[in-house]
Amino acid sequence: MKRNLLSVAALLFGTLFLFMGNGLQGILLPVRGNLEGYATTTLGLLGTSWAGGFVIGCLVAPKLVRRVGHVRAFSGFISIIAIIALVSGIIIHPVWWVVLRAVTGFSTAGTSMIIESWLNERASNESRGAIFSLYIGITLLGVVGGQMMIPLEDVRTPVLFMICGIFYCIAMLPTTLSTAASPQPLKAVRLDLPALYRNSPVSCLGILLVGIANGAYGTLGAVFGAGAGLSDTSIAIMMSATIFAGAMMQLPAGRLSDRIDRRYVLAAMSSVAALAGLLIFILHPTSPALLIGLVVLYGAVANTLYPIAVAHANDFAASEDFVKVSGGLLLLYGIGTVIGPTIGGPVMSVITPHALFLVTAVAHVLITVYAIIRSRIRAAVPASDRDAYTTIPTGTSPMLTPQSMSLADRGAGKAAETGKSPESGDPAVKFG
Repeated sequence: MKRNLLSVAALLFGTLFLFMGNGLQGILLPVRGNLEGYATTTLGLLGTSWAGGFVIGCLVAPKLVRRVGHVRAFSGFISIIAIIALVSGIIIHPVWWVVLRAVTGFSTAGTSMIIESWLNERASNESRGAIFSLYIGITLLGVVGGQMMIPLEDVRTPVLFMICGIFYCIAMLPTTLSTAASPQPLKAVRLDLPALYRNSPVSCLGILLVGIANGAYGTLGAVFGAGAGLSDTSIAIMMSATIFAGAMMQLPAGRLSDRIDRRYVLAAMSSVAALAGLLIFILHPTSPALLIGLVVLYGAVANTLYPIAVAHANDFAASEDFVKVSGGLLLLYGIGTVIGPTIGGPVMSVITPHALFLVTAVAHVLITVYAIIRSRIRAAVPASDRDAYTTIPTGTSPMLTPQSMSLADRGAGKAAETGKSPESGDPAVKFG
């Protein structure tokens, strides 16, 4: 275990700075854009273009990596991200920002896939879970650390954009200077919507809606905070506290879903998220403490939905199809994050900034209703035969890639625990 962790220590150090840059740039652009007077619809397009680029990157980047190799591809992708961060601080123009944000999303998918495949190569079966958990923890820490740098400098200057570029350059060094052998070629995951829906209707539709809600909040949360009168420091605290609350709630919610029908837990968490969103929209809290408290409550439950939905889908999938199912759902989530900011921006412009949470509430109400309806139609998998829940943070943190699903390796764990294969009586439904 210790040897495996030491072998990826430099890579994880670079990962920390990569996500610090992502976290800082992700909150800096909407905050600066809001000060420049950009329309909320335009700011929403920043998230739409990033998510669209990320999804395309998950599909296309493996081909580029196979052509030029992991190290060259990583250096190329991260150089592009660093250049874009610096250019964004020089060219203050909404159209350019939207276009460049799509390229950043594409390149971020490439860098993340390379890091995750590298970790897969270094992980043994005994250390895989520890390395995956450590990787997730580092991504969350990086995003929060980047966001909390907003109060340190005036966002009207190019300094914070320059700091983003520095973070990205530091992230490049460990992998570029490494003498270790490159990992095996990346594998692209094919998105098969009909097969995904046959496997689990609740997970398929639910994750699309979670993507819409989380994409809207992740992109426009800072814009909402500014519109609600919060300072830059309060906005950074709100966005960061949301991530921490979601991380803290995942394990209790996941363990509960291991004991009862996951659809009930999905419905319960969605209903609380919808309630919190509606309270923010209706009450328009003026107290920063109350407002941030409600947003943190929202984030705590909203960020548990994705991993519970993935676990529910894997309950009905064959063990060897775990990566295919989870990777497909991840790409479907990405599609939702493209839709969310596209809807949220215009709604906030027409109504009020607080209407962001009206958009999320509608998505969460639909999840609640559909999960309850499906629980009456299809029986749950017995608790003894379910796939064990694994924490998979998404939402306010950057999306994972299909390679991270291999790193989690839950399908193999499920097969080892049950000792069953789909042909030997496993209640799973063959996927694809």
